[in-house]
Amino acid sequence: MTATHAPLDPAAERLRRWRLVLGGEADGTGHRPTGRDAAMDGALAALYRGAAEGGGTEGRGAARSAGLGGSAPQVARWLGDIREYFPTTVVQLMQQDAIARLGLDRLLLEPEMLEAVQPDVHLVGTLLSLKHALPETTRETARAVVGKVVADLERRLADRTRATLGGALDRSARVNRPRHRDIDWDRTIRANLKNYLPDAGPDGRGTVVPERLVGYARAQRSVKKDVILCIDQSGSMAPSVVHSAVFGAVLASMRSLTTRLVVFDTSVVDLTEQLTDPVDVLFATRLGGGTDINRALAYCQSKITRPSETIVVLISDLYEGGIRNEMLKRVAAMKAAGVQFIALLALSDEGAPAYDHAHAAALAALGAPAFACTPDVFPEIMAAAIEKRPLPVPDRG
Repeated sequence: MTATHAPLDPAAERLRRWRLVLGGEADGTGHRPTGRDAAMDGALAALYRGAAEGGGTEGRGAARSAGLGGSAPQVARWLGDIREYFPTTVVQLMQQDAIARLGLDRLLLEPEMLEAVQPDVHLVGTLLSLKHALPETTRETARAVVGKVVADLERRLADRTRATLGGALDRSARVNRPRHRDIDWDRTIRANLKNYLPDAGPDGRGTVVPERLVGYARAQRSVKKDVILCIDQSGSMAPSVVHSAVFGAVLASMRSLTTRLVVFDTSVVDLTEQLTDPVDVLFATRLGGGTDINRALAYCQSKITRPSETIVVLISDLYEGGIRNEMLKRVAAMKAAGVQFIALLALSDEGAPAYDHAHAAALAALGAPAFACTPDVFPEIMAAAIEKRPLPVPDRG
């Protein structure tokens, strides 16, 4: 962010920065913003100063809404201002705060407002929760906003996911008599270290005699793994639902995988047929409501035909409204049958989520540790599951 004010000495620059941080006339700095600084200060004050100063208490955000007036034109101008003065990541954070503090979600029902906002995952979650209230004039705009976010995520995640999982599928399909181009030389050398002969090489160095070749077949020739994504669609899981829809579409595009996507609250909906378009998947979800993990896992369990080649990914904060013991019995049964079971508390860029610690501990005791995962790490988690090696659980410290 570049200001247009004249260069200040270090002490004055510190006062200027503190004034922008503190945002009050009686902040003790004695600095009065001008030019671009004044505009930035005004944009911040419209959102945050009302809350700090208090005021009336009639209804949610009444004291705070004085800064933006609650009118669509004024809010649209403010959205344009913050996009001019602040980087995208800050704009997205301020939009989230505006939705929470000012009831901005009410104004998102107007198409001109949707066109003014910076699309991001959290905005998609808000739109999906409002979809039944969207007027006809707003629905196409809302779909375009969701489509833009989905396209951005696909550009960021798709190629790396296909490459990572493709390599894992190749390595998981090992053969004992590989063709030369299919030899896994690293594993072949490791498997034949016992056949090391010192001073046997042409230059007097030692050599390894490869009595047993280790290789892998081309995994693209046939379906190697079945993946079931089981997604909690309660309101707190909105960012995870968005990322899951994108990953589900990417996995479904890989011929070596069969992918099923199931969303649930107290009911269960199979959205596998819509995986070709993650936007369709998202608009078919119903954010909010209760949670019945046991019922969802029962449905997923009924769709497993090759346990030893199946990966079930449960994405949930584990606040179970169904039958807890039955849920744990289902997980234990799937693991006993050879299913690779992954429990993710969140699939998003956020920090540590709120979750049911008792259920997470119970899953860990079954050999299924529950942990949060960012979208960038998810391909590595899936690759480890495909190869049946320990999951790279992120460090919680």
